[in-house]
Amino acid sequence: MTKLPVPITRLTFAASDRPEAQQARERLATRYGDYAPAEAQAVVALGGDGFMLEILHRNLLSGRPIYGMNQGSVGFLMNDYNEDDLLERLNAAEHARIHPLTMTTTDRSGARQEALAFNEVSLLRQTRQTAKLEISIDRKVRMAELVCDGVLISTPAGSTAYNLSAHGPIIPLDARVLALTPISAFRPRRWRGALLPHTARVTLRVLEPDKRPVSAVADNFEVRDIDRVEVAENRDLVLTMLFDAGRGLEERVLSEQFSN
Repeated sequence: MTKLPVPITRLTFAASDRPEAQQARERLATRYGDYAPAEAQAVVALGGDGFMLEILHRNLLSGRPIYGMNQGSVGFLMNDYNEDDLLERLNAAEHARIHPLTMTTTDRSGARQEALAFNEVSLLRQTRQTAKLEISIDRKVRMAELVCDGVLISTPAGSTAYNLSAHGPIIPLDARVLALTPISAFRPRRWRGALLPHTARVTLRVLEPDKRPVSAVADNFEVRDIDRVEVAENRDLVLTMLFDAGRGLEERVLSEQFSN
């Protein structure tokens, strides 16, 4: 991580629907000015991690760095909330360049859809029946049948989110790997997932889709009744997230591995 080369003076603020986030936005906009997005050099997002994901998706093609301040219930991707010296903190901030995953789904009718995920792509059973999935990596079948509640592919930035809750590994940001993590695997019962090179193309095929329907979710975009899903890192798209000096995303990922 390095510092941004151009001084930031023009900000645009975005806030979640939470009243405290909206009130914080009004105070900060009054104090620092609130430019139109097209004129701003950086986006300040006020909310929790879910809102940060929304802002990342909204600003995918803008090129503007994004600095989050926690005004939500979860704030792993956010900086601590502090209204003082905001421009100084932004200009001293470390920046993390992140790439999303591209999820391409084919449903049981043959329709194809595409979506992006900055945290993870997850496949989840839709009914009381467990899912049965075939897993291929770079067109080679690696697991002929996984019986489970689901499975997810996580980016390093998203490895402390759903992936960690599913007992997947925490991944340093510069590790250039993805986590493939089962959700409540029934068979093979002892399989705990795999670490994949970031260049890997993952294909997940649903077995018995009529009896055991499965949905696919890229961050907050869901496709139901899928037949197969292809997932790969999109190196053509990049976003910059800003973190207070000494509290960058790499440091947070490292600290999380030693937390209780």
